[in-house]
Amino acid sequence: MTHYLDHAAATPMLPAAREAMLEQLALTGNSSSLHGSGRAARRVVEESRERIGAALGARPSEVIFTSGGTEADNLAVKGAWLAAERTNPSRRRLVVSGVEHHAVLDPVEYLATEKGAEVTWVEPGECGVVQPSSVADALAEDPGTTALVSVMWANNEVGTVQDVAAMAATAKADGTPFHTDAVQAVGHLPVNFAESGADLMSVTAHKLGGPVGIGALIAARDAELVPLTHGGGQERQLRSGTLPVAAIRAFAVALDEVVERREREAKRVAALRDRFLDGALALDLGVRVTGCWEPGDVTTRLPGNAHVTIPGAQGDSLLYLLDAAGIECSTGSACQAGIPQPSHVVLAMGRSEAEANGSLRISFGWTSTDEDVDAVLAALPDAIGRARMAGG
Repeated sequence: MTHYLDHAAATPMLPAAREAMLEQLALTGNSSSLHGSGRAARRVVEESRERIGAALGARPSEVIFTSGGTEADNLAVKGAWLAAERTNPSRRRLVVSGVEHHAVLDPVEYLATEKGAEVTWVEPGECGVVQPSSVADALAEDPGTTALVSVMWANNEVGTVQDVAAMAATAKADGTPFHTDAVQAVGHLPVNFAESGADLMSVTAHKLGGPVGIGALIAARDAELVPLTHGGGQERQLRSGTLPVAAIRAFAVALDEVVERREREAKRVAALRDRFLDGALALDLGVRVTGCWEPGDVTTRLPGNAHVTIPGAQGDSLLYLLDAAGIECSTGSACQAGIPQPSHVVLAMGRSEAEANGSLRISFGWTSTDEDVDAVLAALPDAIGRARMAGG
């Protein structure tokens, strides 16, 4: 029997979302076409846009569909910096946290290498929290020179939740747009774009029970962005391409469901997380929780995130050994899978390279049960022992 404990990478589609997608796939129509089928497809897109906006505290016109979180992050980071370069060349700097997903880090590195962007990195403390005062200090180093501040809402590896509203307010005081990657936060935390004060927010469907291949950049109407793709001019002229109507409908259905049940599901999943962490620590095998954790906490750490470091054991060895035992989990970001390297997130939190190499992320979601916790706790001692032997 397989126990799927990698919901932070992708969570299984919710039945209602799957049914909505299959129903829509049976219909034909390009939402840019003017005939009846095209207008019907456009109606589905716009109704879904309204539902997604309402669920996220955004106007429908602020929802720009993308292929997922990575494209949304690229459009936000590159698009905002290129827009600033065009209209105000003195704003060449990016202020970015050191614990971002590579979908933000790599565009930042690209802009620095290829376009001459200046980058100020803001590092977290041992809990993984980026202090709003650190963002303020970074902006104050050279006021009026920053094109964008980007700090993720909740970390994909260790689950730390950031004070987005405070950082957005700090950026606004400098006249700087603020972007947040909310891919991990939506569906697990109360996410309201308008109340957050952010100018740009990235979201995706496959982390919350929707399909892979659809996401959105939530962009305030006055946000200045340069498009990265050109063609039909769809999505406010910012993201050209024929829209995947069925995926968009499934995205809206999934988002509605997870937002409606968020509070009670967060408590249920957090109880599984806590039971796993308590059990892992009780094994007395040197397991250490990454970041700050309080049992029952569903506000400062993602409810389903259980990230640990295991001394003397390589994370990739643990991953393969647990997989052989029917436990599917990860060492961190799935986007870096297959590339053995220490987690930049764990390193930024002040842990050693050896600890970062021994990372293991267990993430719970809507399909998770007590049986999953029992299975991983039963498999962990043997996996740790064998991983340590392999690394010794």
